[in-house]
Amino acid sequence: QVQLVESGGGLVQPGGSLRLSCAASGTIFSINTMGWYRQAPGKERELVATITSRNSTNYADSVKGRFTISRDNAENTLFLRMNNLKPEDTAVYYCNAEINSGWRRAYWGQGTQVTVSS
Repeated sequence: QVQLVESGGGLVQPGGSLRLSCAASGTIFSINTMGWYRQAPGKERELVATITSRNSTNYADSVKGRFTISRDNAENTLFLRMNNLKPEDTAVYYCNAEINSGWRRAYWGQGTQVTVSS
């Protein structure tokens, strides 16, 4: 059974930094595109950043220049480095990955809370 587990969320002051991690475990033959999404209270879930198996990245305009997505393919782990955090970045951050474990499908993590407040 494949699982995605996020970690690294927390409370940070505006201008601060956090690093999120997402570890995939279980029977995994390959992982294609991975990504981070976020959902603020009362809002739809939105894309933050994605990264392909060849390390091609894509970012939402609101985080360009502040967030960096990366992955460790050997460890099946996804990262999100978040710098210069703003109150509007407050949300639950979810990891998503397209995983081949015998059949290919998308998996979601349980989410990790990021709160930016003074």
